[in-house]
Amino acid sequence: MTSELVVTTFTAIADAESRVATLTLNNPDRRNALSLDMIRALDSSLVAAASRNSTRVIVVRGEGAAFSAGHDLAEMQRERNEDFYAALFGACTDLMVRLHALRVPVIAQVHGVATAAGCQLVAACDLAICSDDARFATPGVNIGLFCSTPMVPISRAVGRKRAMYMLLTGEMISAQQAVDWGLVNQAVPIKELESRVDNLVQAIAKASPNIVGIGKVAFWKQIDATESSAYVASGEVMRNNAMLDDAHEGISAFLEKRPPVWPAQ
Repeated sequence: MTSELVVTTFTAIADAESRVATLTLNNPDRRNALSLDMIRALDSSLVAAASRNSTRVIVVRGEGAAFSAGHDLAEMQRERNEDFYAALFGACTDLMVRLHALRVPVIAQVHGVATAAGCQLVAACDLAICSDDARFATPGVNIGLFCSTPMVPISRAVGRKRAMYMLLTGEMISAQQAVDWGLVNQAVPIKELESRVDNLVQAIAKASPNIVGIGKVAFWKQIDATESSAYVASGEVMRNNAMLDDAHEGISAFLEKRPPVWPAQ
């Protein structure tokens, strides 16, 4: 069943050889709960998709009525022992860290609800677009299980006071609140969700995939550093970037008013 929990599809971007990899959480009867098998399947699918030279963007979406309702509580109750919990939360942490370590941008395409670890997944993705009726929450406090690991990316996305509001009350926030707070980039009518994500994919895919990868990795490395440390690290990245053929081609194309032809990867 594990291989069926995440369905991977590759789609051409315009007429180029580039591809978008769509990873679909495929357990709608459980509201795409992040069981240990689901987490492992998503992690391995991310690695496999990113390892393809043709992949330019990865989209994560959910099948059925919800994006993801978080950890599978029935599984947690059934497998109630320290070793299982260590494996579950360890695998979940590995997955969230992986999202930032990949050189390929990852977009969350969110509909329905994204709660607890499902909300964590949205916050950990590089970008997120949701339907305007989507809702988000970290309701663990209400069932005796504080959302301690979800709070890591969520607090970094929305800030301290807003994160504490979500964590201490467990209340749902609306799609518009999620946009205003910085949890997602944009909320659109459900019928426009897929096309808006496609437009975002197209915009990213125009750039050199090598440069996108360099920039994404550099962003996540500097974001929690001190300002001076961030400048030191980012300055080195930019110097090295400027020496690449991609930069030479991009600048030349701009000055010559023509589309760039990126070096083969």
